[in-house]
Amino acid sequence: MPLLRPASPVTLDAIELRVLHIPLVSPFTTSFGTETVREVIVVAAETPDGRGWGEVVTMAAPLYSSEYTDSAWDVLTRYLVPALLERRTVAAEEVSGILHPFVGHRMAKAGLELAIIDAALRAEGRSFAQYLGAEKTRVPSGVSVGIQRDPQALVDVVGGYLDEGYVRIKIKIKPGRDVDDTAAVREAFGVIPLQVDANSAYTLQDADTLAELDRFDLLLIEQPLQEDDLVDHATLAKRLRTPVCLDESIVSDKAAADALALGAAAIINIKAGRVGGYLEAVAIHDRARAAGVPVWCGGMLETGIGRAANAALAALPGFTLPGDISASARFYDRDIVTAPAVVDDGHVRVPTGPGLGIEIDEAALEAFTVRRERLTL
Repeated sequence: MPLLRPASPVTLDAIELRVLHIPLVSPFTTSFGTETVREVIVVAAETPDGRGWGEVVTMAAPLYSSEYTDSAWDVLTRYLVPALLERRTVAAEEVSGILHPFVGHRMAKAGLELAIIDAALRAEGRSFAQYLGAEKTRVPSGVSVGIQRDPQALVDVVGGYLDEGYVRIKIKIKPGRDVDDTAAVREAFGVIPLQVDANSAYTLQDADTLAELDRFDLLLIEQPLQEDDLVDHATLAKRLRTPVCLDESIVSDKAAADALALGAAAIINIKAGRVGGYLEAVAIHDRARAAGVPVWCGGMLETGIGRAANAALAALPGFTLPGDISASARFYDRDIVTAPAVVDDGHVRVPTGPGLGIEIDEAALEAFTVRRERLTL
């Protein structure tokens, strides 16, 4: 499904980068660690018509991905931003090609691409949702629940989110915190839409344990094995009734094509930051849709910038499963946008204003900034 109309080129006067430290409302624990503060890079693309905003979704340490804040900052300031500023006039659809000579660093590239798309669309008065070809005005909201101190604590937390109206629950699992946790949630809440996320915590030797999850009638099991284990995921998929969903393994449209060809993924989680940008995310959506494979939109504890972009992406027709597009208040007491995302009747509204359809809360942005650099020619 090609873009309805490419964005007009923008003239870059400068690109400003900021590292933010935003406190989380509660610790978020996965198989690879616990976060209490979200460290994130915000990108502002400055043009004669105003600013466009993007977000680099790296973490402080290379635990989820090989990318992390300091590595992203280095490659942005030394290579990626100078390459775009040297071109000066850039179309959003050209960003990926301009940055292609620099290997990897997909999250950093995605943040730049989004800022330029936002700047271009704001100048045109067109929304990001229109640009991508979104077909929905709101999207169902799922919530991702970190590992709690014990199964009963998990049940208590999940119950709170169900009371808030979330339509799908995802719980994080790891060895030793899998079958009992899942059983507790299923027993407490019956036939709610439920899925589990392993964040690559298992190996093929754990297949018998993972097969025990089949009895809980899960929507899917997300990324049980390491990201480069496509063949092992295909082997595991044959041993499970629960559909295997790939997350960390899907780093590009090419990776998605390989996973589908091998039978390694019955479902795909698309994270725009992980795959290098929202245009690559659309390509994966189109490929999966053509293959009849469901996709959903994953989350990286985004601020209101990335949360708005994710809502627009999830409004494409191939996103048939609820994504991790929760209310901002799920993670932050204070967001950096003036109108943070909220859940209403189990759904999040797709922004309709120009660009990402959000406005930055400048006071909050300043309050959370711990590092800043403005780059020009």
